[in-house]
Amino acid sequence: MPWEEVMYAEFLLGDKARVIQALLFVAGINTLLQTLFGTRLPTVVGGGSSAYIYPIAYIITDSSLQQISDSHERFIQTMRAIQGALIVASSIQIILGYSQVWGLFSRFFSPLGMAPVVGLVGLGLFQRGFPVLGDCVEIGIPMLLLVIGLSQYLKHVRPFRDIPIFERFPVLICVPFVWIYAVILTAGGAYRHKSDITQHSCRTDRANLISTAPWFMFPYPFQWGPPTFSAGHSFAMMSAVIVSMVESTGAYMAASRLAIATPPPAYVLSRGIGWQGIGVLLDGLYGTVIGSTVSVENVGLLGLTRVGSRRVVQISAGFMIFFSILGKFGAVFASIPFPIFAALYCILFGLVVHKHELHEKSYYHRAHTFPWNICSSIFQSILDSFTTWPCSY
Repeated sequence: MPWEEVMYAEFLLGDKARVIQALLFVAGINTLLQTLFGTRLPTVVGGGSSAYIYPIAYIITDSSLQQISDSHERFIQTMRAIQGALIVASSIQIILGYSQVWGLFSRFFSPLGMAPVVGLVGLGLFQRGFPVLGDCVEIGIPMLLLVIGLSQYLKHVRPFRDIPIFERFPVLICVPFVWIYAVILTAGGAYRHKSDITQHSCRTDRANLISTAPWFMFPYPFQWGPPTFSAGHSFAMMSAVIVSMVESTGAYMAASRLAIATPPPAYVLSRGIGWQGIGVLLDGLYGTVIGSTVSVENVGLLGLTRVGSRRVVQISAGFMIFFSILGKFGAVFASIPFPIFAALYCILFGLVVHKHELHEKSYYHRAHTFPWNICSSIFQSILDSFTTWPCSY
């Protein structure tokens, strides 16, 4: 997850649990706002964009913060600085969205122009796919094969009447099984003599999140203290917000195609960007470490499950809010090893690319199995071509 990549500052395990709870809580609220008042597409808003990594890494390494001797105090001050930058940067999205200026720009987003944009939304996140899966092949490969097997080769098997269980719920079925498998491997000592990187990626008890999380905790604004504002931090964060706006616009277009909905007109895209700016403002108020954007994984999941109902997304948003208040439950879900998500990313990001590149409906029906080819070949070819890509910040 992007917030994991940027938060290499010192913090206590209890603080990490609080960050996770704030992320879940704000993601649930933002998703409800977007599905009720924004674009009204079945999209989940949360999780953060990789575009935010660079400005947040810049804030973390700021000399004025690094000179603080106490590690936990440095973490608190860093959180306040990130909060202030997010609050200021959110004004860009709010102004461009509600003034309909972004709608004017979106008029130039033709299908030919949006195809590479949406394609790069999926391909640009390849580092969260195969590279992370390779950190723990013991659970990453089984997860990848299990999802492909259920959703592609067993999709016509219907054990319960006429409901295509394996086609619609491959993620819900596969994640618990592979997660339990990972717990068994951890308890059996399979990673006891492995490297630190392998243990961090594979173990389900790597961060003691469950023991440090409170049973009940309601996230509240300014839980890290009053935010601090800096012009340098704010301008750096604004650049990430602009990139996130383009990325989200592409995700909205892909979501409308996957949900078989009418392509969103300019004013709807502009309204969605405005509400997304409100979401970034909430991220800054609640201290979620990173700004929110449309979840590309969720967009790919629309194509995988063929379920494009807003009601389903709104119910999932309610679950996010519920689990954010019950700290132990949220920590349990946060203990899922990253390679399990990476296996899903290899499939879901490939679906995002596939669905927007194939515009002709007849060709789309003939090429239904195409994403399973490109999700591995394209992701792997990019990885081979960029072996020197900087993976640490």
